[in-house]
Amino acid sequence: MVKDRRLVKTINFEDPKYVGDPINAVKIFNDKEVDELVVLDINASKVNSTIDFELLKDFASECFMPLAYGGGVKNLSDFKKLFNLGIEKIIINTLIFDNPETLKLAAQKFGSQSVVASIDVVKDRNGDFQIFSHSGRNSDMGFSDFLKYVETLNVGEVLITSVDREGTWSGFDENLIRLVNSQVSIPVIANGGCGSPSHLTSILYHTGVQAAAIGSMAVYQKKDMGVLIRFPKRDSIIIDE
Repeated sequence: MVKDRRLVKTINFEDPKYVGDPINAVKIFNDKEVDELVVLDINASKVNSTIDFELLKDFASECFMPLAYGGGVKNLSDFKKLFNLGIEKIIINTLIFDNPETLKLAAQKFGSQSVVASIDVVKDRNGDFQIFSHSGRNSDMGFSDFLKYVETLNVGEVLITSVDREGTWSGFDENLIRLVNSQVSIPVIANGGCGSPSHLTSILYHTGVQAAAIGSMAVYQKKDMGVLIRFPKRDSIIIDE
């Protein structure tokens, strides 16, 4: 995550902690066999700031792997500028609530494979899943209906983040991911809570999910220890069939 041009990490999307220079992190990740890099500007939608195209230009020029970006995207012009910079996928959250037609048009114009819907999820006091939005925009739809609605917007993937698990190192919410995966036909990316290679193995092999994202585990040595840009070895995750 990026805030004010600084690489930060949160817990439950709160209290962002500075972990380093984002461009330097990109250079390190280039050598770590990372499949895809996701950059989320956590202030862009929350405070309605503009997209930092200059910073993203620097990201794109340094990044040797596919690059995805989310934060502050409001119109088709923003989509076009980002794609022209070399961004391969654009991750959308607030636009789902504010202007879904623009999101739908972007998917038609630039291709569904390049647009990802980001859905943040919390559990209520009854243990039911509810949609969460950083910017305060929420849907009156039930959880399952919202998933089906997002799929009608022609997005190519859906990024599901458990806010309750985010930054905790406690493992993915596998029940959440199984539920989402059973209700949509597009690829699902699991996010929130990864703290070990075994968490990745479990989510990738036992839920039917197509991909998994990591945050804290990629920027810290381990829970409650210092910063260290790293990435797990593939042989620590893959199960021999």
